[in-house]
Order: sequence, then structure tokens, then C-alpha cells
Amino acid sequence: MPLLLASTSRYRRELLERLRLPFHVARPDVDETTLPDEAPAALAARLARLKAAAIAAHHPEAWVIGADQVAEVDGQAIGKPGHRDAAIAQLTTMSGRAIRFHTALCLLREAPLQEGTPAESTLHEASDVTTVRFRALSAEEIERYVDAEQPFDCAGSFKSEGLGITLFEGIDSQDPTALIGLPLIALSRLLRAARFHLP
Repeated sequence: MPLLLASTSRYRRELLERLRLPFHVARPDVDETTLPDEAPAALAARLARLKAAAIAAHHPEAWVIGADQVAEVDGQAIGKPGHRDAAIAQLTTMSGRAIRFHTALCLLREAPLQEGTPAESTLHEASDVTTVRFRALSAEEIERYVDAEQPFDCAGSFKSEGLGITLFEGIDSQDPTALIGLPLIALSRLLRAARFHLP
């Protein structure tokens, strides 16, 4: 069965490669603007579905993986910093605190039940909540880290698989891959439900 990853994130691609299934990557074109009063977990779930649906609409019969991650600070969603000053500001806000990261996942297939009939959606979903406990970070530590790793394309302004791990007191999670952006334990469960053979 064709498998597509609705993401151009190299982090998600590298994680999916661990499962040793053939797949292709496609760039979803979706508006990631937060809706009024939308909770971070709901935002992550909605964007994961939107990404998968954007690709599935053009690839009938294929299974499409959509994923999104949103960091939550004081009940508000924060995303990728995009540049140095924003990354420093995010890490300054998170210093000495426990921050929740919501990672949503969906596996979607648009296919007709019978030839000539309208497409029917088959959707499997999962989510993961990871709590990251940050050390009390000095301004110098934050600037050194940001300049060393430049985590501008990462929600929360760090790379836990890299030098970012030094910023933490601890991580509370059921799936260590969720914080990187693609929870493989949950994804394996969804793929098995879709009749992929793992391992």
C-alpha cells in the first residue's frame, strides 16, 4: 500500500525511516493559523488532519501520515521561533518551568469502497503529551545554545535529539520520539490497524 508523509520536516522523515517501510514525502499546503480560543491540543490535532487531508485529496488509495506539534505555555500555543530573537525569548519564558508539548498524529486514506463510487475516508488518530522540565537557564546559556544549534524550525526552540537535551531537568513521556515530532509507538499502532506489517 502506498504510504505518504505529509511533511517536509527532516526530523519526521528520519523518524519514519526507522520503521523500514517504503514511503514518499509530500508538502502539505495548509493554513496553520490558530483559531480563536483554540486550545493547543485541539490545534495540533486539527493541523495533523488538515495536512493529511491536503495530500490524500491528490493521492487516492494511499495512506497519508499527518502530524503536528504545539508547545503550550500558560495555556497558549507557541510554535517555531523562526529567528534568533524569538528563540531566545521562548527559552527565556520556559526557563525553570515545566512545559507541555502536544503531538498529534493521523493516518488517513481516501478511497472509494467500490469502483465508481465517491471516496470514503478511513481515519486513525492518536496524540501524545510530553512534559519537558527545563533547568533554570541563564541568559548566557540560552544565547550559547541558540547560537550553537540554531533551533529556529523547532517548536519550543530546542532539539532534544541534539544539544537541547542539556537544557532539561527531565522529560515525562510515554514515547521518546514524540518530542522530536513523530510518535513512533502510536504511529506503529495506527499502521498495524491499517494492515501494514511491523516489524
